[in-house]
Amino acid sequence: MTTPQTPPTALPVRSLEPTGAEVPSTVPTHWYNLAADLPEPVPPHLHPGTREPLTPDDLAPLFPLALVQQEVTTERYVEIPQTIREIYALWRPSPLVRARRLERALGTPARIYYKYEGVSPVGSHKPNTAVAQAYYNALEGTTRLTTETGAGQWGASLSFAGALLGLDVEVWQVRASYDSKPYRRAQMEVYGGICHPSPSDLTEAGRAMLAADPETTGSLGMAISEAVETAAKDPAAHYALGSVLNHVMLHQSVIGQEALVQLDEAGEGAPDVVFGCAGGGSNLAGLTFPFLGRNLREGTTTRLVACEPAACPSLTQGEYRYDFGDVAGLTPLLKMHTLGKDFVPPAIHAGGLRYHGMSPMVSHAVHLGLMDAVAVDQDEAFTAGTLFARSEGIIPAPESTHAVAAAVAHARAATEPEVIVLGLSGNGVLDLPAYAAYV
Repeated sequence: MTTPQTPPTALPVRSLEPTGAEVPSTVPTHWYNLAADLPEPVPPHLHPGTREPLTPDDLAPLFPLALVQQEVTTERYVEIPQTIREIYALWRPSPLVRARRLERALGTPARIYYKYEGVSPVGSHKPNTAVAQAYYNALEGTTRLTTETGAGQWGASLSFAGALLGLDVEVWQVRASYDSKPYRRAQMEVYGGICHPSPSDLTEAGRAMLAADPETTGSLGMAISEAVETAAKDPAAHYALGSVLNHVMLHQSVIGQEALVQLDEAGEGAPDVVFGCAGGGSNLAGLTFPFLGRNLREGTTTRLVACEPAACPSLTQGEYRYDFGDVAGLTPLLKMHTLGKDFVPPAIHAGGLRYHGMSPMVSHAVHLGLMDAVAVDQDEAFTAGTLFARSEGIIPAPESTHAVAAAVAHARAATEPEVIVLGLSGNGVLDLPAYAAYV
């Protein structure tokens, strides 16, 4: 039986007004929206009951109006509120680093750069959207957020954002990661969040899943069902999603926007190829969509590659069709590459990539041939992650090792001095047990 945790002492209400803290000019002032530049619009989300395109009113029970508007907007740029930029400035701009020691270890003529998101307080890219979602919810008067998390970076990031902006946060974590990553759970709790293993007996959806398979290791689809059900029953709560939806892709675009400027400052211009790990799509989109937008607007030819786990290959082996984002069928129907909502991936170490589907915007880009996708075996990923750690000093998050592996394979085969960019979406300091079999 799952024992409900006692909520932490109510967080103080914090002003949402800017503090006046200095924000570097290199922190983006606007988020970039790929929808403005796509040659064909992304197919609309559908209501789970009527199968008709969603209206803003359909999303209002789960999300604040500002996020609903961002979900459907086709404007190229959306202004970032100054309060959010001030929080971003705690770690943004994140560094773009030339991986010279990795180049030397590979004996490649290619120039390899990595965009490192592990400098955030939580250690990953997830706060880029967590802060934005918490801000807009707090602005609308929401006092509680519910969410799911896989490896835990997202749950920790939303807990971090809730602490800064005065929101209670409740997280359902995929059981496989809940059991194997206790320090990630502790990180959430330090920030004031509550974390439950999923599936749990705290929700109708969770109880049904446990009845069907008491020994299930869980999945992100299961955890989403529990978090959505809980938010829907509480008028003071909203649900927050760490990936997949359009507004999350929008918030993460600060990564690629900074990389564009940083590459220009390094004298490189448009890179030849960009690699990003892909689970739900947020890190990948954040890094690659600004490059894709430039390809579409200016005719540059940067190749963009989604690097997903071979154990959960939605882009390379899934179907492109409408499917639910969760197991219980509580979410809207999304047009995406999917392995089916009932697919339960093996308990791979890259818990943040264990999702049956893929962001509709990423799926659409792959469907249109604007982005490539590769599947990376776990052994290959961790071998590359270990090589990166021993060359560059940073232990990559297990999710990031998939992008590292694809970039390493490409660099080894390079015969020309091309420019490679990879997304290092986070560090692996709380995931060290996952490396144990590879050292």
